[in-house]
Amino acid sequence: MRQELRALARRAVACKGWRWMPGMLTDVGERVTDPTICYLGTLPDLSDPATLGCLLALVRGAWGDETIGTAATREADGCRGWVIEAWNPLSPANEIGPFSTEVEALVAALEAADARGLERVMAWVARWVGPDDD
Repeated sequence: MRQELRALARRAVACKGWRWMPGMLTDVGERVTDPTICYLGTLPDLSDPATLGCLLALVRGAWGDETIGTAATREADGCRGWVIEAWNPLSPANEIGPFSTEVEALVAALEAADARGLERVMAWVARWVGPDDD
């Protein structure tokens, strides 16, 4: 697993909303079948499509919003990257981002649902967007 994915996996498992789910793949190549088994010392393989689907489910559960998803933005939209979107326009999860990858957007959304991660997400967004030009 690439170093940046490993760092994102560490951030994900540190969140309050994290839990192993059936179908996830560990960084040692083991597919989770029984989430009650202890997987201490392993990380999720965030390059695995099933694991990403489970991560999305964790984000939705952490926010209590089944409409949350990811969306790629276009440069024509004023930025390029991935955002978190919710169908409810009043959802505080709506349009978290942009982030350079979908995985990063999902991990940031899981962190943002956790009060410990909100400042980190906002700091990252401020770096991405830059200072106000007012």
